[in-house]
Parts: sequence; structure tokens; C-alpha cells
Amino acid sequence: MSFTLAIVGRPNVGKSTLFNRLVGKKLALVDDQPGVTRDLREGDAKLFDMRFTVIDTAGLEDVTDDSLQGRMRRLTERAVDMADICLFLVDGRAGITSTDLVFADILRRKSARVILGVNKAEGKAGDAGALDAWSMGLGEPVRLSAEHGEGMEDLYHILRPLADEFQERAEADAPLVDVDLAEGEADLEGTEADWAPTEKHPLQIAVIGRPNAGKSTLINKILGEDRLLTGPEAGITRDAISLRAQWQGTPIRIFDTAGMRKKAKVTEKLEKLSVADGLRAVRFAEVVVVLLDAEIPFEQQDLRIADFAETEGRAVVVAVNKWDLEGEKQEKLMALKEAFERLLPQLRGAPLVTVSAKTGRGLDRLHDAILRAHAIWNIRVPTARLNTWLGAMTEAHPPPAPGGRRIKLRYMTQVKTRPPGFVVMCSHPEDMPDSYRRYLVNGLRDHFDMPGTPIRVTMRGQGDKNPYKAKKNWGAPSRLRKHLEK
Repeated sequence: MSFTLAIVGRPNVGKSTLFNRLVGKKLALVDDQPGVTRDLREGDAKLFDMRFTVIDTAGLEDVTDDSLQGRMRRLTERAVDMADICLFLVDGRAGITSTDLVFADILRRKSARVILGVNKAEGKAGDAGALDAWSMGLGEPVRLSAEHGEGMEDLYHILRPLADEFQERAEADAPLVDVDLAEGEADLEGTEADWAPTEKHPLQIAVIGRPNAGKSTLINKILGEDRLLTGPEAGITRDAISLRAQWQGTPIRIFDTAGMRKKAKVTEKLEKLSVADGLRAVRFAEVVVVLLDAEIPFEQQDLRIADFAETEGRAVVVAVNKWDLEGEKQEKLMALKEAFERLLPQLRGAPLVTVSAKTGRGLDRLHDAILRAHAIWNIRVPTARLNTWLGAMTEAHPPPAPGGRRIKLRYMTQVKTRPPGFVVMCSHPEDMPDSYRRYLVNGLRDHFDMPGTPIRVTMRGQGDKNPYKAKKNWGAPSRLRKHLEK
């Protein structure tokens, strides 16, 4: 990336719409009501032949206390410090407000490069706002329509010289690299397993749970900085924010998601969008961390969330947060393990880790549990070992004989990983009861050391091997019948 562009402005001026336009995807939540965006969302933007990093920010509020709006403002000011260029967006239809003038003065002092963008400026309705923007003293404003894509070429011509300047500076500051050493390192990277996390393909982790379980606080502690908005209020996070980092030497891409309440309680459109965004993050992830509150663990909603992660075929790690507030730790831990095995039998053997997102205790054990779950999720078992095991399992407990027809298990093979999937060739697969399928799944977990990971076992029939079964009988009786019919 050649530079970083932060989009800032008052609430509801179209920052997230422009962000989605630049990244070419509907990543940020967009709604008519103001204040939808709260966290900083980064994306890889493309504007014609120019590529850069774009940051979507929360709407600037004229508040400086420790309220939610005040914390959102401080996070936006941090984005201004991080960015190389600030695109200050104003509403061309609402005109320039006194709040715009206050923030223009702040940006003038904080950032050396500020571009003034007048959004919603399509047609004659935006003429007045575009003219008023000259009074802000930030140079010539660029007229934009984030929703319809107008003004993108003008924005490109403004950013292009700045991008070239940053590129030249980066090339001048770049250290010299030993060519032979670089080639040797590339050869070493090719020896790693295909599923091992790398900088190019980091380990994808999604943190999900009920509201106020401490998801954003946990991720901030993992990152080592206050990158996500946190606070005592429930439901602060709305967008599913993805962040890349190095966690104890492991390249990761971690998703923070909105708290998921019971479906009956989710009535507002914005909360529905937030939950849908979080579920989409689970589908992108490889390992899902289900975060529980130590004070009220394994509520009905927690069980639904964990079951959803297992149904989606993701490796699951259960983390119990706020462990520093627990008094009787040993008794509580024993009760948690008993409840886990009883309430979530489909995740039998999955890691259960106690952590404190506030103090950082237990994060090393959480890191090891995630790597272990990811390795099991990618496991592959040789076919010879599978069939030896299958013979022993059927000998110990033969398949049932529904209707007097014995189901014969002929052979078994693994057809996929992530999660492990197996196919058993057998007779009468449609008659195989679920209880025997669970018997095989539990045996796979125990014998091949695959605790916790989702396992898929499919029964498949081989079909009839007689090549003449579907053909008519053209023997002597048939010829005689034809002769008699004449």
C-alpha cells in the first residue's frame, strides 16, 4: 500500500458509503440513522490504478468527556494521527455547520494533508453546499456522490500526486536487501505445511458471544493497544471488524463481532444487520472463540452460538472471561467443565480456557488452545489406518439390521479437511441410524485424537455392480414373444 486515507466527518455524511465504494464491497454497515459506525474499520481500497488503505471512522461529535460519544471521538482522532491523508467529508445538501468549522480547525492543526470532500453533491441540490465549502479554508473542495460514484475521477487526480510522493519516500527509506538471502528465505517458506499460518495466509479467528461478554476488550489485550471501542455499555460493537496482527509469533486476522442476543429480542433493523455481519465473520473464520461471562456462563444463547459455530464446521474454542472476578476458582472450573460436557456434547473435548481480558491472564493458554484446535481441524488420516480402525469398530459393535437386512460397512476414506470429512461405503445407507453414526464420530475423536473439532461422516451406497440390470432381456423368450406377436 502506498498511503493511508482516513475518512472523517460529522455523523451521517456518508463516510461508510464512500468507504464501501472505495473497497468495492459492502463491508461497513450503512443506515439512514446517524452514528452507525463506532469502531475504526480498515480496508484495501482501489481507485482506478491506485491502491491504498482506507479507514472508516465514527462520526465526529463535539464531546470531550468519557461518554460513548467522547470515546468515539478520541478513536477517530487517533485515526487522524495514523493516516497519511485525511478526507474531511461534509454534507452538500445540509450545508456547512458550526460543528464542521470546529472540526476543520482541529484537522488543520493535526494533519498536514487534508482533502475537503462535499458528499451528496449530485445535481443542483448540492451546488449551494459546494460553494459554502470554500469558506472552510481547506482549499478547493471536491464534489462527490458516494452512493452514485460521481466525483471519483476528481478524487483520483487529487490523490495521485500524493500517492507518488509517498511511494518515492518509501523507496528512498527502504533498506537494502541481500538478494541471495531473500531467495533462501523464500525456499524455507515453501517447506511449511499448506495449512500453517503465514503472513500471506494468516490464521483467521472470530470472537463471538453475547453482548458485554468482553470481546472487544479481549482483542485489544491481544493486540496490545486500545484499537477497538470498549466500555460498560452493552452492544457497543456493531460492525464485524477484522484486524491483522502478530500474536506470540503467529500471524492472525482476528474478527470482533457484535454481541448476539436472542432472536426474539432483536427487533431493530440495525441490530439485525450487526448480527448478520457477525455470522458472516464466523463463516470466514477458521477458529471461533466462543466467549462466555464467568458470572452467567452457558446460558441458552451461549449454547445456540456455540452450536452455530459447530454447524458451520469451524474449530471451536470456549473461553470463559472475567475469571479475575471469580472467588472459588477450582469449584467453579469443575462446574464449568461438567456443564460443558453435558450441554454441548457435539463439541466433546473442545478446549475450555479461563481468561481475563482486563488483566491479560490466560491469553498464552488461549493462544495454544487456538493453535491446537486449528491443527486438529486440518488433520488428515491415511485410508489404511481408517479401514483397520473401521474393522475393529464394527467387530466390537456391528451395524444394526433394520428390517432383517444387515448393513455392511465395506470401506472408509477421508474426503476433506477443514473440518475433517469422511465417507463410509456401505449397503443400505438410507437405513443407517443416527446413533450408529454418532458411535463412529465418537470413535474417530477418541482413536485419532480429534477432540472438539466438527467431524462429518457420510454414508454412501456403492450401487449395483451388475451391468446388465438396467437392460432388457433379449434372449430366446424375447425373440419367441416377438415372433408370436407378428
